[in-house]
Amino acid sequence: MDLPNLDSLDDVWHRVTGTQPDPSRNLVLAVGAAALLVVLWRPAWRIARNTVTIAHEGGHAAVALLCGRRLSGVRLHHDTSGVTVSYGKPRGPGMVFTVAAGYITPSLMGLGGAWLLAAKHITMLLWASIALLAVLLVSIRNFYGMLSVALTGGAVFAASWTKNTDVQAGFAYLMVWFLLLAGVKPVIELSRTRARTGARDSDADQLHRLTGLPAAFWLFVFALVALGCALAGGRWLLHV
Repeated sequence: MDLPNLDSLDDVWHRVTGTQPDPSRNLVLAVGAAALLVVLWRPAWRIARNTVTIAHEGGHAAVALLCGRRLSGVRLHHDTSGVTVSYGKPRGPGMVFTVAAGYITPSLMGLGGAWLLAAKHITMLLWASIALLAVLLVSIRNFYGMLSVALTGGAVFAASWTKNTDVQAGFAYLMVWFLLLAGVKPVIELSRTRARTGARDSDADQLHRLTGLPAAFWLFVFALVALGCALAGGRWLLHV
């Protein structure tokens, strides 16, 4: 069996860890506007919301493991809902952090992505995203979830492997803009759902039962994190 070419591996390593030139400001603004359109236009949002669910459930799963809980699995559904099951103490800080992680993870990932893009690590951002998706894929327990994560990872890989720097940068900035802007909308949706139907099994209501703090307080925390990340991340993306 032929061994991999060391020069090729070295080239890949330098591509991932090195820096890339900043795209034009017009491209950054254009993909930002496209991301906002996807968030606001309902037909596009129904599809793109799957990406937010992947980040949301991935946040639950990652924090559960960091808090020493045993992860049973993650399921993603056609209606863009999801569920993460972990085992451990039913109360306490670990459970609180695990439940609280879901709604803030997309925004925090967007903020981290904006920081990497501001540092000109476009390829590193894309490959880090692929690595996180690959780790999550191992924990998925239903076919639709595996398909969603695999397709998302495939799209990111295709963008990372292209030698067209504008395409690569455009995809990376679009992805980060989307996470920053989309992180706000699920919080608004949850607030409306709770006002209309109660939604007493929501993350905010679970946190209320765990901590005694009202669900409205946790909704405020989710909104504060999402808006703060969107503003800070947007400034980094625009180099303000």
